[in-house]
Amino acid sequence: MTTTEARSPGLAAGAVTAVAAGGALGSVGRHLVAVWLPHSTGEFPWSTLLVNLSGSLAMGLLVAWLVLRPGSHHLMRPFLGVGVLGGWTTFSALAVESVGLLKGGAALTALLYIVCTFALGVAAVFAGIVAGERLLTLVSGPDDGAAADEGHQTGEGMP
Repeated sequence: MTTTEARSPGLAAGAVTAVAAGGALGSVGRHLVAVWLPHSTGEFPWSTLLVNLSGSLAMGLLVAWLVLRPGSHHLMRPFLGVGVLGGWTTFSALAVESVGLLKGGAALTALLYIVCTFALGVAAVFAGIVAGERLLTLVSGPDDGAAADEGHQTGEGMP
């Protein structure tokens, strides 16, 4: 391990490769959803809302996993959290589509889209964390709850 990798483990070749591989998978998946649920400029962008909300739910599940499983593989977070989910979700498309709705005279739809994306996205992350904690506690048993409480207090394991 080089000195730079020791100081910044996110720069290690394995982490960069994990992010790149995950990003490729997430981006291709997002593209396929856009092909499956197309929309024209000025129409409600259901495909982007779907990927952003499902990505938020998945991020919540991942956070729960990382908090309850502090010994998880060190590349799980870069591969899934930064790579797959970073490629799957898209803030830039949300912004472009919102501007398209505004320019098309659909200001109310644009506002609804923006508010729904953020409000439901936060709710989806929360639901994912709660569901993940409950599922992992059921699978692992109640003894692992101490790790979850500790992780929430310290913020450890958060992507």
